Amino acid sequence: MRELGLILLSVLLIFATLEVVASHGDQPLSTIAAQKAIFALHHQAYIKVSPTLLGLKGQNTDWVTVEFSSPNPSVEDWIGVFSPSNFSASSCPAPADNPWVEPPLLCSAPIKYQYANYRTPKYKETGKGSLKLQLINQRSDFSFALFSGGLSNPKVIAASNKVAFSNPKAPVYPRLAQGKVWNEMTVTWTSGYGIGEAVPFVEWGPNGGQPIRSPAGTLTFDRNSMCGEPARTVGWRDPGFIHTSFLKELWPNTLYATFPYSFMYTYKLGHILSNGTYVWSQEYKFRASPYPGQNSLQRVVIFGDMGKAEADGSNEYNDFQHGSLNTTKQLIRDLNNIDVAFLIGDICYANGYLSQWDQFTAQVEPIASTVPFMIASGNHERDWPGSGSFYGNKDSGGECGVLAETMFYVPTENRAKFWYSTDYGMFRFCVADTEHDWREGTEQYQFIEHCLASVDRQKQPWLIFLAHRVLGYSSATFYADTGSFGEPMGRESLQKLWQKYKVDIAIYGHAHHYERTCPIYQNICTNKEKQHYKGAMNGTIHVVAGGGGAGLAEFTTLNTKWSFFKDYDYGFVKLTAFDHSSLLFEYKKSSDGKVYDSFTISRDYRDILACTVDSCPSTTLAS
Repeated sequence: MRELGLILLSVLLIFATLEVVASHGDQPLSTIAAQKAIFALHHQAYIKVSPTLLGLKGQNTDWVTVEFSSPNPSVEDWIGVFSPSNFSASSCPAPADNPWVEPPLLCSAPIKYQYANYRTPKYKETGKGSLKLQLINQRSDFSFALFSGGLSNPKVIAASNKVAFSNPKAPVYPRLAQGKVWNEMTVTWTSGYGIGEAVPFVEWGPNGGQPIRSPAGTLTFDRNSMCGEPARTVGWRDPGFIHTSFLKELWPNTLYATFPYSFMYTYKLGHILSNGTYVWSQEYKFRASPYPGQNSLQRVVIFGDMGKAEADGSNEYNDFQHGSLNTTKQLIRDLNNIDVAFLIGDICYANGYLSQWDQFTAQVEPIASTVPFMIASGNHERDWPGSGSFYGNKDSGGECGVLAETMFYVPTENRAKFWYSTDYGMFRFCVADTEHDWREGTEQYQFIEHCLASVDRQKQPWLIFLAHRVLGYSSATFYADTGSFGEPMGRESLQKLWQKYKVDIAIYGHAHHYERTCPIYQNICTNKEKQHYKGAMNGTIHVVAGGGGAGLAEFTTLNTKWSFFKDYDYGFVKLTAFDHSSLLFEYKKSSDGKVYDSFTISRDYRDILACTVDSCPSTTLAS
């Protein structure tokens, strides 16, 4: 206790005025003056945490009870959770002009924090309170501190005992993703074991069959890999080691029933320590992907701008993604009816507070460990001045793409250029990276055209374009204000590709709500039908599915005639391909999982071949 108190003695809290983003709502403590934390341990104050050893049954998430007391209680008292427990605050540079550097700004940012009276309304009168907080395994131990004086004039009046998981280095939070070929699945996970200490691998095989072992590669990065603060300064936390293994030559999912095993593959993460002992994760299951063109029931969920939130109600940095808990809950409930998921940018909004990537991967583990969890790059992953980003903003909080490119696998040729294509049975997905230039003549434009042009529509009739920023059409206020109703320059080059190659649906995030357009080309609806499309649609339907969990964005009051359906709420999109000629589109709310908008497309291959405006080359008749 005394040792931890001496550490806290050196804590310097420097606060900055937070620039509030309108669509994100007001931050709880948005205008705070610069102050120093005062070491003022009081012999009558205490903070106790139990249990002190977590994860005894192998779980990666556990709950603790925090009990505390202050002789001079105030409604401004708060509890901070720190990891590692012996964090250093010997130096604390002043924050730059960055809206994502926000209070409580300790030199080593707390994992999370909560007010002392959150669960104890009479704390101010009694001076005693308690909290139940959830911790996840993050490769280090934890400590807790009771602060008085609020955030503007903090005083450390009590420090806790240390709390740790039974194996802090354990392999955790597997993330599946499709490989570069259809019969390959990748598994990425996080651990505290470097390659000098343990060899990582995945043990996997058909359920009931003979398991095999596939080796894994290992990546990590240091503070100098970050582009700026808070990622390089107050938000830095050791990311541990990120491992990826490639499971190859899988049997396509529906054919697997011909074997004397069940439908699923099983796998578990393993590390062989230098002394020859093994460390294992729990066992997980997944279904292999269908081969391109396979005629089977195929179900895809797509959403953007998800983020994370604390299940125990505590506060965190960039605390405006509470809707993510409902989205996560609904996807888990329907997991038996989901084959692949796409999170199209603005993944977790860590914005430079690296501990929150662990929190996000823990939150989505039930989904990402079971179905391929594919991501796209968004502004809150990539944006940073001078980093090669198409934009020069500070939305990544200094991460400049490093975290997204390392924490998740996607089948790109170069992870710094986060565009890729992936096939799932009757679907072809062309995933753009809106944080890099997409305009005609660029490398990404060439990729997009090749992705759209190379698909065999007789085998894969459902052609879907995905991107984070709205390169098509949006009625969001911030887009309407520009007069472009979409990303400036967004559709200028791309719309002729969507039309030429007959893209069925283009789906975006970035605007935090749901919207669907008519089939459209050159700002004109090419089809007035709203629910049942038959034959050629003559245009592409554009969808904004940015309601994954972050604070909602307003719609313009202007009448956008091409907009068929708008919803100012949280939700996600689901595509169901029944066969080569029948597709169901559904928009579901995260609050209840019910369908609030839908349409169907019914057609055959001849309809795809049919020429529409600018979709076929001109021809001549020669005698």
